[in-house]
Amino acid sequence: MKEKIIDMVDENAKLQLEEAIRGMTFTKNFRSPSAEEWYIFIPGFKDPVTGGAPGKAIIHYNLYDTKQIFINTTIIWDDPALQKGEAYQLVYAISDEIVNRLVGYADTLLSVHSGENSYNAEYKEN
Repeated sequence: MKEKIIDMVDENAKLQLEEAIRGMTFTKNFRSPSAEEWYIFIPGFKDPVTGGAPGKAIIHYNLYDTKQIFINTTIIWDDPALQKGEAYQLVYAISDEIVNRLVGYADTLLSVHSGENSYNAEYKEN
C-alpha cells in the first residue's frame, strides 16, 4: 500500500519562506575572540525600535572544554510579527537556515528567542 504524503504548508507560507531565505543577508559585528555577532536582515521584517535588522545571531565558540565541543548559538528576533504563534513555521525554517549558513555542520546548541515561537534545539553530528 502506498502512503500519500500530504504537504501541510500553505502556499502563501511557502512563498513567504522562499522570499525570506532568498533575500536574507547578514552583517558581522566583532564581539570577542570567542564569539561573533551577526545582524540578520530579512525582506519585509525590521526592528520596530531602530528600523534595522529584525534579528541577530550570537555565536559563541566553546574553546575551553575539549571533551564535548559545542557551538552555542542564540538567535533573537525583534520584529513582533516573528513573535506571534502563526509565524512559527517561518521562524523555525529561517533559524534552521541561519544555523546551516553561519555554523555549518558543527555540534550546536541553539536557543531562539522569538516570543511565542521561542525554542531550544541541539544539532549534533553523528
